[in-house]
This record gives sequence, structure tokens and C-alpha cells, in this order.
Amino acid sequence: MNPAHLHLMTTHLPVLGTVFGVGLLLWALARRSTELKKTALGVFVVAAGLAIPAYLSGQPAAKELRNMPDFRQETVDRHLDIAQLGFAAVLVLGAAALASLIVFRKARPLPAWNLALLLLLSAIACGLLLWTADLGGQVRHTELRAQQR
Repeated sequence: MNPAHLHLMTTHLPVLGTVFGVGLLLWALARRSTELKKTALGVFVVAAGLAIPAYLSGQPAAKELRNMPDFRQETVDRHLDIAQLGFAAVLVLGAAALASLIVFRKARPLPAWNLALLLLLSAIACGLLLWTADLGGQVRHTELRAQQR
């Protein structure tokens, strides 16, 4: 297994985890379920933790690909720029979710302002991670580059 393989294996987890967490939080809000809300927050904490190896494996993966055909440094640079924002956003989301779980562990229900903040943070993190994933796909999938906006 090379660094590029490791990066590909780890990057899907925080993206899908955050998307799942947003969906779960929205479902929990619709159902007015405190347990599901707290579960969604736990998903955000786990997604943030999973983002760490994904982010740290990025530079070694890029070095592995430098001599591959169709490698474009500008594509990797664009991916890295947005990855830094996405990584920061998911870490902030994970920290806020963890703090909420600790501070409001006995509160029933969670305060509305807290849920609104977490929903906003999760939407931002989700959007940035999906954008990062799209740009990451363009690093090796030349068919995606043709669709660049």
C-alpha cells in the first residue's frame, strides 16, 4: 500500500460521516428526538477524528503521484487549498459538537441556539468537504477536469 492508496482510503470517511451527520441532525430536528440529536453530534466528533489521518496523508500522496502521467500541480494545489479550509471546518464542527455533548450532557432538550449553530457549522463543513472531494477526484480523474467550472 502506498501513500496515495492510504489517502484515498481515509478521505471518504470524514466526508461521508459529515454528510450522514447532517442528514441525521435534520431528521432528529424533524422528529424532535434528543437522542438522535446527540447521536448526530457524536457522528460529527467521529468525522472530525477521521479527518486527521485523511488530511495528514495528503502531502505524501501528492509526492507519490508527481511522476504519474497527466499529473498537474495546479490541480493538487487547488485541492490542498480547499482541503485546508474543509479540515479546519470539520475540526471546529467536531470540537463544537463535543463541547455541546459535554456541556449539555444532562440537559433535555439541547438549546435551540446550540442546534442552530451546529447545523450552520455542519452545513459549512459538509460543503467544504464535498468541494475538497470533488477537487481531489480531479487529481487523477482527467474526465472530471473537463468539467471544471
